Amino acid sequence: MSDLTASVLETKNGFHVDGYEKISYDFTFLDGVFNISNRQLAECYSRWGRVLAVTDMNVFNMYGEQMQKYFDHYNLELKVHKTKIGEKAKTIPTFLSIVDSMTEFGIYRKEPVLVVGGGLVTDVAGFACAAYRRNTNFIRVPTTVIGLIDASVSIKVAVNYGNYKNRLGAYHAPIHTFLDFTFLRSLPIAQIRNGFAELIKISSCSHLPTFDLLDKYCEQIIETAFGRSDEASDEVRAAADKINREGIHEMLKLETPNLHEIGLDRVIAYGHTWSPMHELVPETPLRHGHAISIDMAYSATLANSRGLLSDEEHTRILRLFSRAGLSMDHPQFDENILDKGTQAILKTRDGKLRAAVPNPLGSCVFLNDVSPKELNAALRRHKEIMKQYPRNGEGLEAFVDASDTGYTETNEDEAEDIEAAAAKAGDLNGSMNGNGVVHGGHLINGHTNGANGHTNGVDGHANGVDGHANGVDGHANRIAEKLANGSAKGLTNGVNGFTNGAKA
Repeated sequence: MSDLTASVLETKNGFHVDGYEKISYDFTFLDGVFNISNRQLAECYSRWGRVLAVTDMNVFNMYGEQMQKYFDHYNLELKVHKTKIGEKAKTIPTFLSIVDSMTEFGIYRKEPVLVVGGGLVTDVAGFACAAYRRNTNFIRVPTTVIGLIDASVSIKVAVNYGNYKNRLGAYHAPIHTFLDFTFLRSLPIAQIRNGFAELIKISSCSHLPTFDLLDKYCEQIIETAFGRSDEASDEVRAAADKINREGIHEMLKLETPNLHEIGLDRVIAYGHTWSPMHELVPETPLRHGHAISIDMAYSATLANSRGLLSDEEHTRILRLFSRAGLSMDHPQFDENILDKGTQAILKTRDGKLRAAVPNPLGSCVFLNDVSPKELNAALRRHKEIMKQYPRNGEGLEAFVDASDTGYTETNEDEAEDIEAAAAKAGDLNGSMNGNGVVHGGHLINGHTNGANGHTNGVDGHANGVDGHANGVDGHANRIAEKLANGSAKGLTNGVNGFTNGAKA
């Protein structure tokens, strides 16, 4: 919620306006947000007597019945707008479909829309709320690690446009965000790992105590879904809760003075200098967490080469990425991609590199004076260092699948079709790295994990980054036609035709 105060002064030739906008919103940690014993969310809607919720199909299939019982218990009429959301569907048509539901519902100016889902859903629905009557309230309930840890902190909302990610958007804060980490119980471990990268990002550049906890409990946190699985010990859950709370708090402290990104030197941009290229280059896109991990690991090597990060700290960061199964390198990360990424980010950051790097671990400095020669030398050294790590620094389950694209629903029939199609292709949702080792995928709660048979480091394709269709169509090891073309029992679009985060 925002409140605007302003002054108007008469000048010789006209008027001068000074406006100051107060932005106020709340975060509540609440496990079991849809448990009828927790009335906090319902109280936000008691004035209105009804709720318009926007969520994705997978979340609705898992939690729709629970949501209905919750709002029925509090005598609140519930209407749900369900969408199939993925990077390809993070578009104006999806945005407009939400707007249509708001119009049909007859939303009042200050009546909050309830947005339940991962960062993609909150981005698109939040933008719809920002645009509807230029300012409609919304309440956010994130359901993924990245949604809880990272996207929930920002007030940025957006959709993709053409071949560009988040090209159309706004700064629009929710009036309330409920942080319910029990949603992580239903996430595939690949998605837990994906979000873990965001915590490494903030802790290594701004909060050493959190980094220490991540280092101590890395494997247990990932395996127990941040302490929310039945197998989690009280110690691990307590550590995870401390990590989550302090990580979010630190990001809020860094972001709230710069909510509209007027300042471009941003600590939380560690790992986001070259990562957009890493996400787009492979035929099957890398998950966001893996892309920023490659960027962070390389940036740490650059900092170490400059003497900004000690050898001990450098090794400690790299080992944490490796233990977490996160990517630190990719076969297509070469000097050409490094240069393209550098040129692209210079435009975004007003002509300066502003590369955030740890200096020392737990603190941050920004680099602007790095020459192409120095960048390339650091890359060559980084690749030599990666030979010392499992899989030459490549991550586990690093590529997007149906749980990222949002184009499959979590039901048993479709899960069986996906599994059968992949098996028929002779590679059950696995990924082959440069050493020829296959990491098999598996199904958890209907999500297909793995990399859809993507072969790392063996195809010599020159995968362009400017307007290139980063799909799996034509891939040497693509899964069966049935899956790739999206024909398995209502599967639409699949993952082929993925163009830089937008539909081809």
